[in-house]
Amino acid sequence: MSEQLLTGGDGTQSVIATYRKTLFRRLIILVLIVIVTVALVAWAATLGPLNIGFKQLWQALVSPDSVPGVVRAAVWQIRLPSLLLATLIGVALGVAGLQMQTILDNPLAEPFTLGLSGAAAFGAASAIVLGWTFPGYEESSITIFAWIWSMIATAIIVVMARIRGAGSQTMVLMGIAIVFGFSAAVSLLQYAATTEAVSQIVFWTLGSLTRATWNHVIILGIVIAVSMPWWLIHQWDLTVMRMGETRAKALGVNTSTIRIISLIFISLLAATAVAFAGVIGFIGMIAPHVSRVLVGENQRLLLPMTIAVGAFVMTASHVISISIISGVAIPVGIVTAIIGVPLFITIVLSKQTVQWGGQ
Repeated sequence: MSEQLLTGGDGTQSVIATYRKTLFRRLIILVLIVIVTVALVAWAATLGPLNIGFKQLWQALVSPDSVPGVVRAAVWQIRLPSLLLATLIGVALGVAGLQMQTILDNPLAEPFTLGLSGAAAFGAASAIVLGWTFPGYEESSITIFAWIWSMIATAIIVVMARIRGAGSQTMVLMGIAIVFGFSAAVSLLQYAATTEAVSQIVFWTLGSLTRATWNHVIILGIVIAVSMPWWLIHQWDLTVMRMGETRAKALGVNTSTIRIISLIFISLLAATAVAFAGVIGFIGMIAPHVSRVLVGENQRLLLPMTIAVGAFVMTASHVISISIISGVAIPVGIVTAIIGVPLFITIVLSKQTVQWGGQ
């Protein structure tokens, strides 16, 4: 009997064994999703008007000088930047959506809930219609102003949240106000714009990766790398916040500080992704929900799983967008919306929505 107490007994050992099996199974799923995503990127790099086989693709990657110039240009200047940017956007929006749902305690939240996409659309529309340019970076003015206005929207929400105590309800209400405000502003700009300018605005708001460059890939990669330590350090705090505001505070979590700083990093991720690719919705909602089904709520596994699922879904959406019509890239925002709308409706109608956060 005393030996059983020291070893924890058969019941405890059984629980530990079950936990290890579950953990192993979830890690296998995570690894498989990563492998499939990498394979999908490799396969997608062979797609396009120029027929490139896997052997030629490998040669272009490891020894660019050994392949014809047109193949090298297609791989390194067109296909790889858009594919890698798609993957990183999936990571950025997936993580941003996960943490947005966490800090707002809302299953339907994603980065655009707080009007970040609307603010970015206003910045882009202003650059297009009003001719705003950023000195020294005239060609990237649309991207820069889209990013600036997304961060302005974030600053407004942060200031108001600090004034009102950084509650989730305050953030949501401010986000709704910002969504409608910037939507009206964009509509006003479209009303006063030329037909050509309206076409540019519409194309930008549909979301596209045709403008992808290596600079975009590097910048978004840096933003992800800078924000990731915050999520890793505060995994436990964010997991506890899913138990509800009162319980989290009782366990010593400074929910107001966590919420404000998380919002800043969320906005940085979302604003950068939107500035480079336009408005791409639903990734921030799809990835976290699928990941929760696969691994549960513990952020030690939920965070990496969301990264993997977000990268996979966005990469798959990009592949679909360039595969439907040969030689034509359909705006990827359309594809993500087609995938996301049915899931959104499912979530709204499901019991999990009502029971979110233990309510």
